[in-house]
Amino acid sequence: MSLSSSELESLTALRRDLHAHPELAFEEHRTSQRVASWLAGLGLEVSTGWADTGVVGVLSAGDSGRCIALRADMDALPLDELNHFPHRSRLPGKMHACGHDGHTAMLLAGATLLARNPAFDGTVVFIFQPAEETEGGARAMIEQGLLERYGITRVYGLHNWPGLPLGHFAVHSGAAMAGTDQFRVLLKGRAAHAAMPHQGSDPVLAACALVQALQSIVARRIDPLDAAVLSVTRLHAGSAYNVIPEQAELGGTVRTLSPATQDQVHRAMEALCRGTAQGYGLEVELEYRAGYPPTINDGAEAERCAAAAARVVGWERVHSNLPPSMGAEDFAYFLQARPGCYVWLGNGEAEGDCRLHNPRYDFNDALLPIGAAYWRGLAAAVLPQARS
Repeated sequence: MSLSSSELESLTALRRDLHAHPELAFEEHRTSQRVASWLAGLGLEVSTGWADTGVVGVLSAGDSGRCIALRADMDALPLDELNHFPHRSRLPGKMHACGHDGHTAMLLAGATLLARNPAFDGTVVFIFQPAEETEGGARAMIEQGLLERYGITRVYGLHNWPGLPLGHFAVHSGAAMAGTDQFRVLLKGRAAHAAMPHQGSDPVLAACALVQALQSIVARRIDPLDAAVLSVTRLHAGSAYNVIPEQAELGGTVRTLSPATQDQVHRAMEALCRGTAQGYGLEVELEYRAGYPPTINDGAEAERCAAAAARVVGWERVHSNLPPSMGAEDFAYFLQARPGCYVWLGNGEAEGDCRLHNPRYDFNDALLPIGAAYWRGLAAAVLPQARS
């Protein structure tokens, strides 16, 4: 069973309409209305207002009582689009540069197939989540009791992946995406004339030393087989050529593939900041903000998803040995709360700068029937009907 030509045409038009009208985190009001309308047209139970703009559709069949969730994200990025096709963004400073328009359309396509022929026994909850990009919409929906309300026991996600051949899947057993944290370090010294540095305590010199010292955490304290990235991306100090400033500030991100490594890097940073400040006669403040945790797939669920993908595209197009990405994804919060799996679906070779978070990116509409078939097959595999 597959999408009809008229269904595929309508879903393609919907995807392109969403691309032309991107909405940022927690502002997805128009998108939510379109999603809710489509789900209602399928006869699903529809609930809106989750994390303000989230939408949930519920489809039940049989009487097993089992319940799983399939999730798509809906928000866009604060980016000016540089494409020139007819469905380019009509809103300056807003763009679907990560394919969430396509994720939404694929999940609606999967709901369309499942509603037409609910060949499963249980309940499928379709989660259309706001605010994946940096704002943690998944966490907000969980905190509102989404999982408990419907008795969801497993959660599954999907992301298009430029650079992976069109229609190929990547399924990781374990970490698929990194956790990402932010840090800010404020070094406080004593200002002085640049000609008389001995009369002050120089935070600029200390900041330069600290930037280099921080790199030793990954290079010398983290197992080389356990990926981590610490990047200092900001350094601000002073306003005059002839004045040693009173303070210097630096900041950046930490990306890791396990909670244990996140904690290890944090503790090492605290020690280095204290030691550097003491060595240069300064005071120091470290503000460390934990962001999204690592996206870690359940091993058994990864096997289940790989098999579901293989039934759609063949085992030769399902990859289980690709390295994880050091990018982050708030689907991690769902995987902390329930077993599940997050897979990548190839968007093509990323020609012409068609990469994620790039102003020339666009979702490949050829993925719509593939994603729909995957969602339909996964639901049937996780919630099989009893054999007569």
